[in-house]
Amino acid sequence: MGSAMSAAGGNGRGDSARTTPLRVDAQRNLEHVLRAAREVFGELGYGAPMEDVARRARVGVGTVYRRFPSKDVLVRRIAEEETSRLTDQARAALGQEDEPWSALSRFLRTSVASGAGRLLPPQVLRVGVDEGADGARVPQQRTQPGSGELRLVPEGSSALSADSAVDDTGAAALLEVVGQLVERARAAGELRADVSVSDVLLVIATAAPSLPDPAQQAAASARLLDILLEGLRSRPV
Repeated sequence: MGSAMSAAGGNGRGDSARTTPLRVDAQRNLEHVLRAAREVFGELGYGAPMEDVARRARVGVGTVYRRFPSKDVLVRRIAEEETSRLTDQARAALGQEDEPWSALSRFLRTSVASGAGRLLPPQVLRVGVDEGADGARVPQQRTQPGSGELRLVPEGSSALSADSAVDDTGAAALLEVVGQLVERARAAGELRADVSVSDVLLVIATAAPSLPDPAQQAAASARLLDILLEGLRSRPV
């Protein structure tokens, strides 16, 4: 009897020992898939196939689909995380930098360095501009293609599915806080009057060409951002 109970207890511990690594492995696989998805979608856009994500994560595509039953679910997860990250970075710049230009440039440098701008969904990147009552340019979400649209992802069904990746609340929060950075810098006379929120988002989404040497890549990205920032600044008349 005692030996039976001992054996049962031993089996219970053995079952627990076997299930714990599975949970750890599942969490590790999830982290690998999310990291791979950020890299692949950041390089190729949201039109990249799930097989590319699985290959980069070094897992089977079935493992990816077990965690994310459709590509739309994975795209939504990545897009929401990156939109939220950019929003937090913009709020941090607003709260921690007294000078308007320092706040805007800090946000741009932090965002470009994190690579989050390359993962923004189309609904955030396609920002039109209208003239407000006071003549200021204000962000406006576009629902139909137009000449002022920023289309930075491939056309097709995958792009359209990514278009609904972030709910309106998340997109609006990002546009609102970036709008504050833009308005502050413009009011201080440090930002060109014709620069809009869409221009700032375009800068964030612009990346230097991929280079094999990490140091050269970092230097090229920094140089490109310096040039773009100079293009945003106002000049004395």
